[in-house]
Amino acid sequence: MALKITAAEMVATARSRIEEVETVDAIAMMKDPNVQFVDIRDPRERARTGFIPGAFHCPRGMLEFWVDPDSPYFKEVFAQDKKFVFHCASGWRSAISVATLQDMGFDSAHLKEGFGGWEKAGGPVEHSEPK
Repeated sequence: MALKITAAEMVATARSRIEEVETVDAIAMMKDPNVQFVDIRDPRERARTGFIPGAFHCPRGMLEFWVDPDSPYFKEVFAQDKKFVFHCASGWRSAISVATLQDMGFDSAHLKEGFGGWEKAGGPVEHSEPK
């Protein structure tokens, strides 16, 4: 079965119309109280590789529901007047996610090189969930 569009094409299309944040710029945003990082990776990825300190965890499968104030699953974190920067491991899932959120009317950006780029650039990483 031939696909109408590949995953790589979906990512490229998303990236052409969303805001992408470079890793060095994202690291500089860490201390800005008006920026909220959102990690959409699977919980097992976070446990295995760690996470950006202060990042809100929103599994990719719940994203649209947690952002939508009319959804019974809505999370108040998304009602804040902040700049939201979403990330996954490499920037593919977060690019598509931010494009979807943009279609919903939710303003956000994504970490262009994902958590892998964050680690490579020396961004801070925590390895255990806060209690």
